[in-house]
Amino acid sequence: MTAATTIDVPGYKAGTWVLDPSHSEVTFSVRHMMISKVRGNFGLKSATIEAPANPLEAKVTASVDVASVDTKDEARDNHLRSGDFFDAEQFPTLEFASTGVRYEGGDFLVDGDLTIRGITKPVTFEVEFGGFGTDPWGNYKAGATATTVVNREDFGLTWNAALETGGVLVGKDVTITLDLQGALQA
Repeated sequence: MTAATTIDVPGYKAGTWVLDPSHSEVTFSVRHMMISKVRGNFGLKSATIEAPANPLEAKVTASVDVASVDTKDEARDNHLRSGDFFDAEQFPTLEFASTGVRYEGGDFLVDGDLTIRGITKPVTFEVEFGGFGTDPWGNYKAGATATTVVNREDFGLTWNAALETGGVLVGKDVTITLDLQGALQA
């Protein structure tokens, strides 16, 4: 199937869109002990979409504060901030910069470069648009959810522990979900 080169998105407006942090979040989940999942979130520092007339030519940049990691367990969060995982002191942010937007088979896909621990790898986010609307204060907003799965070891996050029963403490695949709301700048 061929990707579209232009597309009409009802409600879409060209311009610069910026993140509304009070209505956005970055979450992740990873297998724990091979039997369940641990979920957590990060605080978004910034996110901007430069949206030209053709939505498929949009450019996205985003930055996440590594020290903000929260899994509802202070000891685990401190371990995640340490050199065993994110090394938040040396690498204080996770960065994303898009390299392209595609529309294939009814799905929006945003390709880009994700940087974690100073290591940059290509990723593709599957995007589900929530829509567009004007809030009670006259701000034009857009909402979307974007999801990808990465192998944490590709980014140097290799710490693990073997289990007596077989397997390992932390799975390799991490699902990253962005629930975003942005406002069109005047």
